[in-house]
Amino acid sequence: MTTRGVTDDRHPLDMLTPGEVRRGVEVIRASGRVDPSALFAHVVLDEPTKEALARWQPGDPADRRVRVLVVPGPTLDMVEATVAVDAGEIVGWETIEGMRPALLFTEWFRVLPVIKAHPEYVAAMARRGVTDLTNVQLDPWPVGSFGFDTSDDRRMARALSFVRDEPRANGYGRPVEGLFVDVDLGRTQVVDVVDHGVVPLPSPPVSYLGEDQPSLREDVRPIAISQPDGPSFVADGGLVRWQKWRFRVGFDHYEGLVLHQVAYDDDVAGRTRSILHRASVTEMVVPYGDPSPLHGWKNAFDAGEFGLGRLANSLQLGCDCVGEIRYFDATMADEQGRPVVIENAICMHEEDYGILWKHTDQHSGRTEVRRSRRLVVSFVATVGNYEYGFFWYFYLDGTIQLEVKLTGIVSPMAVDDGLVSEFANLVAPGVAAPHHQHLFSARLDFDVDGPVNVVEEVEAEPVPGGADNPWANAFRLRATRLETELAARRDIDPLRSRSWRISNPGVRNGLGRPVAYKLVPGSTPVMLADAGSPVAQRAGFARHNLWVTAYAEGERRAAGEFPNQHRGGDGLPRWTAADRSIVDTDVVCWHTFGVTHFARPEDWPVMPVEYCGFTLAPVGFFDRNPTLDVPPSEPASCHAT
Repeated sequence: MTTRGVTDDRHPLDMLTPGEVRRGVEVIRASGRVDPSALFAHVVLDEPTKEALARWQPGDPADRRVRVLVVPGPTLDMVEATVAVDAGEIVGWETIEGMRPALLFTEWFRVLPVIKAHPEYVAAMARRGVTDLTNVQLDPWPVGSFGFDTSDDRRMARALSFVRDEPRANGYGRPVEGLFVDVDLGRTQVVDVVDHGVVPLPSPPVSYLGEDQPSLREDVRPIAISQPDGPSFVADGGLVRWQKWRFRVGFDHYEGLVLHQVAYDDDVAGRTRSILHRASVTEMVVPYGDPSPLHGWKNAFDAGEFGLGRLANSLQLGCDCVGEIRYFDATMADEQGRPVVIENAICMHEEDYGILWKHTDQHSGRTEVRRSRRLVVSFVATVGNYEYGFFWYFYLDGTIQLEVKLTGIVSPMAVDDGLVSEFANLVAPGVAAPHHQHLFSARLDFDVDGPVNVVEEVEAEPVPGGADNPWANAFRLRATRLETELAARRDIDPLRSRSWRISNPGVRNGLGRPVAYKLVPGSTPVMLADAGSPVAQRAGFARHNLWVTAYAEGERRAAGEFPNQHRGGDGLPRWTAADRSIVDTDVVCWHTFGVTHFARPEDWPVMPVEYCGFTLAPVGFFDRNPTLDVPPSEPASCHAT
């Protein structure tokens, strides 16, 4: 272990190592301040402040610290300790009262046999013709604030049941309708068995496994992706360089993939130009739109209540990425405080992306064309029945894109004789899927050519016909500066091509205009639940597509740090209620995006990928097309043989 004050080659933002996780927990245990039976909800990197990062130089010691969330017992008391791992010192100790951690898997696995042995549950399953509970699948659901007293000291979860006819079968194809079990996770107790009545189990489902298909297509020919000279990117630890891009890759227990210090090496300007200090998806909520007591309570915060990072897939066994791949491992901690390495948690590769630009001069007959390519940095998380793939794309022209790919299995409900309410769609005989949404919150800490930025709403404005517009065809660009946090609660307007421009008034381009990037949203919804509903109170971030905050060190996750069973109002609604000025300051943009899902039969028994996301594009950040220096492709690769 490097001693304090000795220079090393670590960067303050490097991902945690197993040794750092182990050391942080050892220091806490050695202090005697926690019981040996205590659980560890997370061990994460305590990221340095912006000021500390600005002062740090290569070769300086990296003051590596971890934040450890300790759950001492069954009640709501928690402790967040900060440990300087090199010095072996506890430098922070905060008692957190009245809050709950994300669901703890250790506690969930402890309560499973208690549920299956409970006489009321056994009797309820027997009423449905299920007497052998060996292959019954029990899934944990957070209970939110639907009918539960958030002021008591219970850490609750709700168990839903599914029947597997064999261990490899798709349990979601046979949901046990009308039955759920409320459990106290901390005390390993069944609190209530709720049975709304028997609905027949659906027939065994169609399998999605390859070996179970009647036949497989025989005309799918291989597509080979070859880079004989190797990829164009270079990865040095967490630092990535590709074309003129440079950024650092990080990983978080809740957010998963995090991008740090995104910058562009501008040859024309002769300097490296900052764009984003930090970018990640900080929260996502899945609210369900069925008002019945069987499904109306359903909503899940897949980051804050489960943890996208800790549920990340190890990608080496699948075909999640193809081509010349660079993988990054991620180190988590299990709930006993032991380091766990997720091998190949992050995948990075290049993709051809069609035409970058092209023009045929009809006078000279000369054609110029350049091929586009993009760098892809991605990870995939499995949260119960759903998979979420998060794909960050970097393009040659300075564009950045986040695309989320949703797949997996829709959350099912059993229906009797095909009777389906207006709040669900039938996807298979006896199986329906309630209407629901997937709403993500991306936190974009902009530093466009420096930390002092301004945010403007930009849209097309039609001009009324008249003497100055005789053909009534004119429209112009209208830019409105967003000056306070409350004024910056905004929504999309595709009819006006609305976007948001983040500019630096202190840095001008060659045309004398402030350099800028714009946030271009997709056609994305906001939360459809009423603003006064329990889920909208807890997921206030999902009520608007854009929020802008003045940078504050502790404002990291859109729904607050502890959304599990929270009564609501935390995160963005609370922070922006201060209505701070966002003019000529360090701003953070928060973008809510996602999909409203009306399930189709084609989504069963496994869902083809559905896409959502947004784009960050330069607007006057460059003086001209920055890809004029991209070399032409070899002629032989532009023509068929």
